[in-house]
Amino acid sequence: MATIERDGTTIYYEVTGSGPPVVLMHSFLCSGEMWGPQIDPLSAQYKVVNIDMRGHGKSGHAETPFDLHDLVEDVVAVLDREGVDRACWAGLSIGGMIALRAALTAPHRVGALALLDTHAGSESFVNTLKSSVTAPAARLFGMTPVVAVIIPMFFCSHTRKNDPALVAQWKAKIRALHVPSVLNALHALRHRESLVARLGEIGVPALVIVGDQDTALPPAFSREIAAAMPDASLVEVPDAGHLTTLEQPDAVNEAMLEFLGRHWRA
Repeated sequence: MATIERDGTTIYYEVTGSGPPVVLMHSFLCSGEMWGPQIDPLSAQYKVVNIDMRGHGKSGHAETPFDLHDLVEDVVAVLDREGVDRACWAGLSIGGMIALRAALTAPHRVGALALLDTHAGSESFVNTLKSSVTAPAARLFGMTPVVAVIIPMFFCSHTRKNDPALVAQWKAKIRALHVPSVLNALHALRHRESLVARLGEIGVPALVIVGDQDTALPPAFSREIAAAMPDASLVEVPDAGHLTTLEQPDAVNEAMLEFLGRHWRA
């Protein structure tokens, strides 16, 4: 475990294993713990750098506004500290959005991409409306009333029915989040630019994974990414919602290891 300071914020990360580097970036409202089921399988063959985004997990609070490009620079700063020139950038949801921006703005740092349950476009009207409704509730009452909205977006009905302990664990984590940090991250998401027209510029190999029941960022968004990139493959995971790494870890591990074994050598 280690930390760096950037722009007055502490960024926490953990490094495990050795080999070609893989950097992991989690979803909005989560932390590096979201990648727990992947750490041991990946670390057996790769150097895994698992980062808590500013304002999330064990990183410091995000007291001031930021955008997705600031989050790219946070990751680059961690890789610089670790002496990593190029990595496979693996990100879920906002983590995938960070990875896509890195591939376009710092392509020399990106050797491959694993993009899970993510989106290349700007924020949709429906999601903007939802966030506009939930942000005032969070400001007034904290994260507890927001959990009822978030959990069905994160976990599909199969997971909610068959793994209530997992769902309860993440309910507690979401309730404990620092509200100003969440709102600053939400602002970054709501004001992101579309990258759809630029996906064809990304030449590195890419794996696109999506839960077939993801309602937060539905499979159509992942299909769009995979179809537009020159060297991308798509895996749709059955009985998974938005947090595929937690809901169907074996399927995610198999897809990632197969992809990395074929495409990623530093």
